[in-house]
Amino acid sequence: MQRRDFLQFSAGLGAAFFAPFVAPRMALAAAPSPFRNLLILIELKGGNDGLNMVVPYADPAYYALRPRIAIKRDEVLQLDANTGLHPALQALMPFWQSRELAVVQGVGYPQPNLSHFRSIEIWDTASRADQYLQQGWLTRVFARHPTPSSFSADGVIIGSQELGPLTGGARAVALSSTDQFLSNARLAMPAQVHGNAALDHLMKVETDIVKAADGMKPVQGKIAFATEFPKGAFGDVIKTAAQVVGNGEQTGKPVAVLRLTLGGFDTHQNQAGIQAGLFRQLGDGLVALKSALVELHRWDSTVIATYSEFGRRPKENQSGGTDHGTAAPHFVIGGRVNGGLFGAAPQLARLDDNGNLAHAVDFRTVYASLLKQCWSLEADELAGSGTLDLVRV
Repeated sequence: MQRRDFLQFSAGLGAAFFAPFVAPRMALAAAPSPFRNLLILIELKGGNDGLNMVVPYADPAYYALRPRIAIKRDEVLQLDANTGLHPALQALMPFWQSRELAVVQGVGYPQPNLSHFRSIEIWDTASRADQYLQQGWLTRVFARHPTPSSFSADGVIIGSQELGPLTGGARAVALSSTDQFLSNARLAMPAQVHGNAALDHLMKVETDIVKAADGMKPVQGKIAFATEFPKGAFGDVIKTAAQVVGNGEQTGKPVAVLRLTLGGFDTHQNQAGIQAGLFRQLGDGLVALKSALVELHRWDSTVIATYSEFGRRPKENQSGGTDHGTAAPHFVIGGRVNGGLFGAAPQLARLDDNGNLAHAVDFRTVYASLLKQCWSLEADELAGSGTLDLVRV
């Protein structure tokens, strides 16, 4: 295990316990630049069908390609005269109306790969399709621009044991709940010099564990929010994320990024009901996350972005689902987000030879935009990418 490697403490996804707490404001004011803003990434694991999430309801080709699973025109939540949201995303409409939701259409990359494993690797490392990198894109960012030593970690992973964009050396913690992490961290002892290089290295790793745990340990009693968190596994992910942010506010030892995961999007069959349930979880989770961040006075200094390994094929299959595809829309949400539509609507009359969509926005352009507008960092790690005006700086 490398010193900045992933520190894994998990024992199944469980809800953390919350007790009375009043959110202080001093921690944010003390946080050094450029990481004053919190980035939260939400992975829609399995390959989300973007055409039924952001619906091109005015395009007849959409209904021709999907005679059974298309969202009916009168059920679409209209964003404009051509585009709308799946009805199960009703919870996101207030974000849209307050211009806190940006919808980036057609996100993908050249020469797309339809393997779950390889495509998410491309997204997580920000590589080309023919390029194999060992480090996640955020790991490379933190290598060039280290987070302050006062931060408890570079990032926290919740809802998955996979490192994703923090693989290959980031100072990251994976946890099911902060209580579980703190309990396990008590087993780690501070580093001592023993004259044995391998042993000394392991002890330094344990010191990192202790430091991360110390930064996540509340100093004013366990945190209780007025926010009502959704029931279920993703609700627990959102609740744990809120506690991590709150504990960082209390201690003045925050993190720069959270990566949350909502799985189940590989909808080869019976997509309609499965996807609707997932979208309700996503929408309700985002509403609760905003509410908690408002309580912590962090909503205006947080940007939330979704991502997934690929979209789905425009034409439905014979099992009432969709197969692996290419480009798809993604959300960027936050108090300083420039709400609206970005990218380009799907060109359903111009599918490629495999019946898939061409991308309109390279996913690395989204990453570059987040780096520049959240943390004032140029995208040296994402050479050749442009930016979108997603966040007010």
